[in-house]
Amino acid sequence: MVAAVSLIQAFILGLVQGLTEFLPISSSGHLILVPWLFNWHYLLAHPDFNKTFDVALHLGTFIALVLYFWRDIGRLLAAWGRSLTERRVTTADARLAWLLIVSTIPAGLFGVFLESFIEDQLGKPYVIAVMMIVFAVVMWYVDRHARLERGIEQVKLLDAATIGLAQALALAPGVSRSGITMVTGIALKMKREAAARYSFLMSIPVIGGAAAYKALGVAKHGLPAGAAAPFLVGMATAALSGFAAVWFLLGYLRRHDFRPFVYYRLVVGLAVLLIIAVGLRAASGF
Repeated sequence: MVAAVSLIQAFILGLVQGLTEFLPISSSGHLILVPWLFNWHYLLAHPDFNKTFDVALHLGTFIALVLYFWRDIGRLLAAWGRSLTERRVTTADARLAWLLIVSTIPAGLFGVFLESFIEDQLGKPYVIAVMMIVFAVVMWYVDRHARLERGIEQVKLLDAATIGLAQALALAPGVSRSGITMVTGIALKMKREAAARYSFLMSIPVIGGAAAYKALGVAKHGLPAGAAAPFLVGMATAALSGFAAVWFLLGYLRRHDFRPFVYYRLVVGLAVLLIIAVGLRAASGF
């Protein structure tokens, strides 16, 4: 029965990860809130399994990005490699590749040094609910007053650094990595689709690096007993749902704004606070 339950959880959490990693509604927040809401204790009670499953989810979303952007990845890597050999940046692709690297540095540094603090202090359901609501207001305000003038080719070094610093804030569950980088891009006068595309491209090394970093810990001891099937189910589900989320959002933002995501964040945040207020679930988790 445990194996069957863990496979169901693997499917649901893989679906949640794939969708919420790329839609601006916070994957880390949802991956805490969903087990909390349904009172799932298995992953919490088995930390080795939990770490392994986290690797599966990150691998799944990384695969989704590679599948969707494989042409862009190949073109940018080739341009970046030429800029290294030539010791100068002469093309738009090489310039974009270096800007994406600049944007990934802050999140990588903050993630390595603050991972334990973030997990212990900011992963509480009530904190996530507050962050969902606060960032919904920020998203609404920025999107409402945005001047959508610039394409991805017009990103400058200061823009890349600013978006990278904003991405570091998304390490707090409930903020949303994709959401805060898109909103920051829009605040810098980028068009919505351009901001989303830049956000997704810069997330490739971040998500891939996170998966590799966490996989090193798992590799020392191998997969825990019974982890192989949930690992594959979670990874595959996250990859498929993540690909669908990227495809949907890039198309959606060509003609529409962020209002549905603002409303969703407000509803979820208020619902979590209500659940806590009436005593159905604990404010700090299990």
